[in-house]
Amino acid sequence: MSEFWIYFQIGLKHVLDIYAYDHVLFLIALAVPFSFKDWPRIVFLITLFTIGHTLALLLSVFGIIAIKVNVVELLIPITILITALFNLFTAGKSSKKESVNLIFFITLFFGIIHGLGFSNYFKSILGGSTTSKLLPLGEFALGIEAAQIIVVFVVLVLSYIVQTVFRFSKRDWTLVMSAFIIGVVLPMIIENKIWIR
Repeated sequence: MSEFWIYFQIGLKHVLDIYAYDHVLFLIALAVPFSFKDWPRIVFLITLFTIGHTLALLLSVFGIIAIKVNVVELLIPITILITALFNLFTAGKSSKKESVNLIFFITLFFGIIHGLGFSNYFKSILGGSTTSKLLPLGEFALGIEAAQIIVVFVVLVLSYIVQTVFRFSKRDWTLVMSAFIIGVVLPMIIENKIWIR
């Protein structure tokens, strides 16, 4: 049980680390257009993200996939930017249902990209044979899922407060938060080491 708690905590800290806030930014961008009535759908989305994240780690642990760190560090803020831009263009529109499958696929794919960003560190903390890494990987994934649910719950509570107490419309809240996220991730993209020759 103590080993379970170790990897579970690593998963929690991976998402909730204040210095590695890109994961939280993505979750905010993903959750901001939703409200509590959409809880099952948003939980399904973050579970898809966790599956993608875990799949990337699994492929990396087994040596099936490897990608340069600089490329992943560029792709992660790009996924956040795309999600926030999607919110800007769809905020307040009621015809979101036709793009549900696309959102599910993109969330899974973005989870893979974010997982690749953590794969080198994760491999370095795991000892033993490749098959003995499967259980810690599952424990880590549960920690990620729990942390993501916490972040999304906080976003939904803030969203509720802003919309009821401060009388923001859902559309305005989505636009403001998405614009804020874009303002945070653009420098991350521009200052990426990949541009330095």
